[in-house]
Amino acid sequence: MPTLGERLAHAVAAKDHDAVRAVLAPDVDFRALTPGRAWEGTGPDVVVATLFGHWFEDHDEVEALLGVEVGEPVEDTERVAYRLALRTPTGGRTAEQQAYYRGDEDGRIAHLRIMCSGFRPTRTTRPTRRADAEDDAATG
Repeated sequence: MPTLGERLAHAVAAKDHDAVRAVLAPDVDFRALTPGRAWEGTGPDVVVATLFGHWFEDHDEVEALLGVEVGEPVEDTERVAYRLALRTPTGGRTAEQQAYYRGDEDGRIAHLRIMCSGFRPTRTTRPTRRADAEDDAATG
């Protein structure tokens, strides 16, 4: 059976508003951090509006869920990481989100914290670590 975090990741990747709402408690405490802004609010409608009205807009197509990783809990707090391949009006992008959450007695997420990498341009080939170091040195 998938964890709450895995269910959330798949719902986000499918841009399925109802599935996101279904995994969240009515009074979910939500906070998130993207490269340009902090977000917070209470309730599934706030989470859905943030995800699909600000982060993943209608014109952003999720091409693939590249991976989902469930981490070891930190006491009562679970972790899930997921990576998405995206197609936006400006080209291919990759985004990763780390979510920490706590479930409630009804089996829904009551406490949700997300950190997002932002939409990063997709590279056709990945440079070696040495090339990354040279790029960093050149721009540093």
